[in-house]
Amino acid sequence: MLPPVSLPASLTALLGVFTGCLTAPTYRTFAALAAELIRQTGARIVCGMLTGARLEQAWHHSRAHRLLSQARWSTDQVGLALTDLIIAHLIPPCAPLTVAIDDTLLHRSGKKVHAASWLHDGPAKGPRKIAWGNN
Repeated sequence: MLPPVSLPASLTALLGVFTGCLTAPTYRTFAALAAELIRQTGARIVCGMLTGARLEQAWHHSRAHRLLSQARWSTDQVGLALTDLIIAHLIPPCAPLTVAIDDTLLHRSGKKVHAASWLHDGPAKGPRKIAWGNN
């Protein structure tokens, strides 16, 4: 069981948009790590966030790593919720919105790399613009 994490009301309200994207236990882990990501002054790594939250004695660092690797949540849902949050708080109503998409090919290989295949690699040097990876 996670210890209760005390968050300011303003941050709780902002993080509340993610409750529908995550299960209740996953949300508690997410909220604790998100708060520490903001507060952490050193390296923003999982173990550093746990130490900053004084949670390293309360639960094992694998709980935080599992949030990122195995927990039931959708990156698409979280991304859309984050986009809605940004638009609602940072973009004036009816203002135009420009979206830049980075389609850079990541040169990765291995049996567990999702969606790796031969793809167009625009910034590749030389005449060969096809490479193995994912984007």
